Amino acid sequence: MKLTPSLLAMTAVFGTAAAAGELEVTHWWTSGGEAAAVKTLAETYESQTGNAWVDGAIAGSGGTARPIIISRILGGDPMGATQMTHGRQAEELIEAGMMLDITDVAEANGWTEVVNPPALLDGCTVDGRIYCAPLNIHSAQWLWLSHKAFEEAGVAVPANWDEFVAAAPALKQAGKQPLALGQQPWQSNLAFGTISLAVAGLDAWKAVNIDKNAEVAAGPDYAAAFEAVANAREMAAGSNVQDWNQATNMVITDEAGGQIMGDWAQGEFAMAGEVAGEDYSCLPGLGVNAVLDTGGDAIYFPVNDDPDVTAMQKELAAVLLSPEVQVAFNLAKGSLPVRGDIDMSTANACMQKGLEILAGGSDGILPSGDMSLTADTTGQVEDLMAEFWADSSMSAADAQARFAAIIADAD
Repeated sequence: MKLTPSLLAMTAVFGTAAAAGELEVTHWWTSGGEAAAVKTLAETYESQTGNAWVDGAIAGSGGTARPIIISRILGGDPMGATQMTHGRQAEELIEAGMMLDITDVAEANGWTEVVNPPALLDGCTVDGRIYCAPLNIHSAQWLWLSHKAFEEAGVAVPANWDEFVAAAPALKQAGKQPLALGQQPWQSNLAFGTISLAVAGLDAWKAVNIDKNAEVAAGPDYAAAFEAVANAREMAAGSNVQDWNQATNMVITDEAGGQIMGDWAQGEFAMAGEVAGEDYSCLPGLGVNAVLDTGGDAIYFPVNDDPDVTAMQKELAAVLLSPEVQVAFNLAKGSLPVRGDIDMSTANACMQKGLEILAGGSDGILPSGDMSLTADTTGQVEDLMAEFWADSSMSAADAQARFAAIIADAD
């Protein structure tokens, strides 16, 4: 087995697998751009360790995949490694002793010195021990815009959310879908969170999502946000696709003016040969607030009783944060690297915007909902947003009241 410097550091702690083996990795990276990105992981892992990556792709979003993943772990049929988000999704599994402690890998490879922002590693840490390998930084707060759609509608490409809203009638007149939105609850919730951050403002967003302040959730700042979401609901009417990448494709093919979606949409634009700044634009924070949340993907390693599997799990953990994987995977996926010490000069114009915000420090960096809200609270908000976006008869005031009640009970 050929060992890279990072693997050499790792094996000083726990040794290597006795022989090449197979490691099943479950994930929900199934769109075109995501598949290209995960291929870089598999190829690097296999070339650096001699072990086989057994791909356990689960079609659908995380909302579809996570229950399957958790059911297998609870049922005594754990995979070797699995995608989740770095945050609170695996909290109960960790507390139940079902996730492998990889603190030794993190210490041997100096993760605390290279992971940026440090909150990413904090999201993998419970009681001072590290249980996941943060892989990338994904942010939800982006508006993706088709240049040709606006050109054919006879209006300028918007520079912010207000200009996008103002252009909606012209887009409709030109036969375009103003706002593309998939029908899955998490997409409705993502759009709500992004719009509320831009409209209610940073202070109000922090009060609600971090401090769980129900008074702010029921107050005037969030009233304006819910009215804006109700307006966006009208702009999204007629967008009948299901998956997020289908909605992204509506922007790529100029059928829609824009889409609110996380930066993983960049992988789809890249696969289609689209050029940032020429064929499409991207507005972090909807062009209103230059902020990004620092959610993203992490790999967890379910506890098993085979020491060879455990060795392979720890080898994969080290590979995931190696510089070569951090560059190749994130360039393909459209996400930002978790390492702050690597060269991303070849990133496109949209990724450079994200890197600039990240380099600006704490003022532009927010925790993701997965870090600040429990899975139960997130599920309640998702259910509310799915109902609100689907039911045009539900008023903004009624939706806000129900949202404030959820925040009042959040922990």
